[in-house]
Amino acid sequence: MTARIDTPPARDDAGNVRKPEEAAVATPVRRHPRDPNESGALAKVFGYGALLLTVAMIAVPLYFIVITSFKTHPDIYSDPITWWPNPWAPENYSYVTETMRFGLYLRNSVIITTILTVVQVTLGVLSAYAFAFLRFPGRNILFIVVIAALMVPNQITIITNYTLVAGLGWRNTFQGIIVPLAGVAFGAFLMRNHFLSLPKEIMEAARLDGTGFVRTLFRVVLPMSWPTVAAFTLITIVTEWNGYLWPFLISDTADVAPLPIGLTQLQQNEGLTNWGPVMAGTVITTLPILIVFLLLQKQMIKGLTAGAVKG
Repeated sequence: MTARIDTPPARDDAGNVRKPEEAAVATPVRRHPRDPNESGALAKVFGYGALLLTVAMIAVPLYFIVITSFKTHPDIYSDPITWWPNPWAPENYSYVTETMRFGLYLRNSVIITTILTVVQVTLGVLSAYAFAFLRFPGRNILFIVVIAALMVPNQITIITNYTLVAGLGWRNTFQGIIVPLAGVAFGAFLMRNHFLSLPKEIMEAARLDGTGFVRTLFRVVLPMSWPTVAAFTLITIVTEWNGYLWPFLISDTADVAPLPIGLTQLQQNEGLTNWGPVMAGTVITTLPILIVFLLLQKQMIKGLTAGAVKG
C-alpha cells in the first residue's frame, strides 16, 4: 500500500481554515523579476552594432576614394579588387594640377562660395530677425510661403532661372551663377526658430534700456546666436562648394567654372577612365571643406542642438 501524505489545510491570520478557492486566490504567484542589466546590455549591443554599420557605410567609400587616388591605372581595374595600392602612384596628384587649370578653378570656387555664403547668411539672419520680432500685416502668410519654398526642388526652377539669366546677358559670368542662388529659405527658417528660443527677458531688458531695433540685433541677439550662425555658415559653405548643376549650365569656359566642373576634364571620353587622377582631384577638392568643418564642428553641433534641451 502507498502511504498518503495529508497536506495541512491553509489557514488565515486568525487561524481559521480557508476554503480551497480562497486559498488559491490568496496565494500570490511569484515571478522572477527580469534582470534590468540583461536588457540594458542587449540594447547596447544593438546600439553599437548599428553605429558600427553606419560608420562602415560612410568610411569604406571614403577609404576607397583615398587609396584609389594613389593607385596606377592597371591596379584600379585589377580583379580581384585590391585594398592597398601596389605600387603607389603619388603622381596622380601632380597630374591633376598639370592637366587642368587647377588654380583657376580653385579661385573661382573660392569667389563663388565666399560671396554666396556672405549673402545667404546676411539675408537669412536679417529676414529671420524680421520674422521673429517685427509685427507687420501678412507676416505669418509670408513665412508660410518661405516654408513652402523649402519643399520645392531647385531643379524645378532651373528653366525659369536660366531664361532670366540668359535674357540679362549673364551667361558665363559670376553674377549669373551667384544671383539666382543668393536667396535660400533654409536660413530664414533655421535662424527664426533660434531667435524665438532666446529668453524674452533679455529682449525686454534691451527694449527698456532704449536699445534700437537694429542695435539689438548686433549687440544682443547675434552674440547669443553664434553657434547657430556658425552651423548655418558651415552648411552654406559645403552646399555651395559642392554645387555642380547650375554652374555647369551657366559657365561656358574655365574663367568662371568652379572646381566640381573642372574635375570632369580629368575623365577620358575614349576608353576607360583613369580614376586615379579623378580621385586625386576629389581628395584635393574635399580638403578645404574638411578643414573648415574641423574648425567649426563644435559650433555647428551647438547650433543644431540649440533649444533641444531646456534647463
